[in-house]
Order: sequence, then C-alpha cells, then structure tokens
Amino acid sequence: MTKYGGAIAACGLAGGMDLPSSVAPFILRGVCLLGIDSVMCPIERRNKAWNRLASDLDRSKLTEITHEINLDRVIDAADRILAGQVRGRIVVKIV
Repeated sequence: MTKYGGAIAACGLAGGMDLPSSVAPFILRGVCLLGIDSVMCPIERRNKAWNRLASDLDRSKLTEITHEINLDRVIDAADRILAGQVRGRIVVKIV
C-alpha cells in the first residue's frame, strides 16, 4: 500500500518476468514505480546508497522483518517461502 503521489521501488522478479497486473492504479494515484538496477549500477552510486542506508535506516524496523536461521533449517524455510508463508527476510547463519 502507498499513499497518493507516493513512490514504489521494485527490485527483481524472482517468480519470472510475467507481472499479471496493470499500471492503471499507479497512474490514477500519481504513484511512481521505480526500478532498481542492482547489477549494472556503478560502484560509486552503490557506495552512496549503502552509506545512506547506514545513516538513514531505522535498524529496529529492519530487525522486525528479519529472521535468522541455521543452515539445517533452510529446506523448511524454502518450503514456507514457496507456500507464501514468509514475510520479510530470512538470513541463513552459516558459521
């Protein structure tokens, strides 16, 4: 959900290139859809973005959406992701 005149950033299409949607809701609400290029972006721009995240991001919000699991729980986590039962991010602790 976003407010009128807002902006949405989109990165990656893990499910494929097909996006069964319409841009009409964005246009009608004056919302910008911003694509993120995480592959070809120059290193200087990446560093600037990482520095902004380090200074501007409320880390408590990040903690709320991040869950750490051990490597032996990856298969179960993958099953839950594919079933649409996971929100946020899962960090796999390898060491």
